[in-house]
Amino acid sequence: MNAIERLRATYELQPVDRMVRREFYIWPEAIERWKSEGLPDDIPQGELFGFDRPGRFSVGMLGWCEPPFVPALKEQVLEETSDYQIIRDAAGRTMKVFRGRRHGFMPTYLKHAVTCEADWRADVEPLLSPATPQRWEGFDAHLDTMRLADQAGKMIVLGGIGGYMYLRALVGPEQILLMFLDDPALIHAMMRAWLELTDTVAARVQEAVEIDEVFLAEDICYNHGLLISPDMVREFLFPYYGQLLNNIRSRQRDKKLYFQVDTDGNCDEVIGLYSEIGLNVMSPFEVAANNDVVEIGRKHSDLVILGGIDKRVLAAGPEAIDRHLAHIMPPMLDRGGFIPTCDHGVPDDVCYGNYLHYRRRVMEMDH
Repeated sequence: MNAIERLRATYELQPVDRMVRREFYIWPEAIERWKSEGLPDDIPQGELFGFDRPGRFSVGMLGWCEPPFVPALKEQVLEETSDYQIIRDAAGRTMKVFRGRRHGFMPTYLKHAVTCEADWRADVEPLLSPATPQRWEGFDAHLDTMRLADQAGKMIVLGGIGGYMYLRALVGPEQILLMFLDDPALIHAMMRAWLELTDTVAARVQEAVEIDEVFLAEDICYNHGLLISPDMVREFLFPYYGQLLNNIRSRQRDKKLYFQVDTDGNCDEVIGLYSEIGLNVMSPFEVAANNDVVEIGRKHSDLVILGGIDKRVLAAGPEAIDRHLAHIMPPMLDRGGFIPTCDHGVPDDVCYGNYLHYRRRVMEMDH
């Protein structure tokens, strides 16, 4: 099998010659550490770590952890000391962060872009308009590249910020909980804008190619489950997700449409809930939040699972890595529909030797 055939068979829960080999993400700080520990400059990382060539093509354009503002907001440093900075970031959030150490620590949020309807209408809604000409600069060339990927058989993935992540980024993790109760009309207005932009991008893509997967960065869980109630999910998110998926399917001719959700935290409740609107792929199954992909795989036999390798174990050394992989790899290989990756970005407390050991052991066990 080549990389594309292997990925498609995995999504169909069909037998494969071996598991798909890829990684969730490696933090740049980890790469910098590894360079000091012997990471060679003359060997591509994909070859060094045994990664497959990409079997998918990401459309982009729809944000990820931040909303897809156009024109983009420039990050500004508003205040700084020897210990911290107060910045306004690309999502319009004012936050306090450790100076020189942004990753691996939660910032202190001081203000978000939307505190009321006036903020939304005047400052934020225009940045999400699909009618802004700047949003489509270079799009025709992007479509040409997409057509080539489609002709090669790659999966075309419409990925972007999910509704909860979008609302939380605009309003704030605490403030959004109050807004669900105090100003539901504003929530719906923001979600209508999310749907209009996401569906407009999807429709323009579908003029050239069909879409294989909708992939939403949601982050709707913490270590004990959902951050909002299932009823709130059904009221404020599902109508827009359902409409988007239905619109995309109505424009398709042949391709099956997969629906993937990416969330941190304990996702057990999410799987059943989001299955109501067609969820069939999920990632990355954070082990620290008590996600065990072996148990989840037994419980949800038709779910495609990506992730599940504890990033903390990668820092603990070869013996701990071997024990962890021995628990996961054999049963998930028998089950199928599994792509082993770290359960989030590989952090810089993982040394190069440990990561290399992890990759070599995965490759020894995945077929």
